[in-house]
Amino acid sequence: MADGFLGYVFIALAVYFGVTQLVARDWRWNMGALALQYLVAFVFISGSWPLELAAVKLVAGWMAGSILGLTRMSLFADEPNLHDLDRTGVAFRIFAVLLVLLVVLGAAPRLSAWAAPIGLNQAWAALVLMGMGLLQIGLAATVFPALLGLLTLLSGFEILYAAVEVSTLVAVLQALITLGIALVGAYLLNAPTMEALE
Repeated sequence: MADGFLGYVFIALAVYFGVTQLVARDWRWNMGALALQYLVAFVFISGSWPLELAAVKLVAGWMAGSILGLTRMSLFADEPNLHDLDRTGVAFRIFAVLLVLLVVLGAAPRLSAWAAPIGLNQAWAALVLMGMGLLQIGLAATVFPALLGLLTLLSGFEILYAAVEVSTLVAVLQALITLGIALVGAYLLNAPTMEALE
């Protein structure tokens, strides 16, 4: 598990990738941040689970990101970014991130004390990812960022759940849920074009 200074580095990376998904308007940056975010989640999950089970989470997350990225690329390759943020929108999102971080700073030590198997660094990373995911879902104007927020929320939850339960069946079910969200998201992204063809 990521302890000490290395744990703080990975928590800072989780915050950075969450902020990147909220502020970056280019979907390529969002997909890169999601892929690296799953790598950070893998580091925290591998502290509680065997490496093979933690790798299942990493591979499932990367596959889900690939499904969404390829769908986004095939549908809107020539479409410019229509949802550029002005300075006020960026400032509001950064202020919202700071509020989430304040809540996490207060809640993580209590969560770690309440549930003994959950380490403090795991609680911080998980709550940061869950908070960033909820924030992204709430601020999403289209389907694609909402899907990324849902995957971010789920990866934070998986860090917490991995500390409490070690099970092959749970790892497989969580991987199937992640892939299911990606497949449903690909369908939702494709739905307007399918209606136009009919």
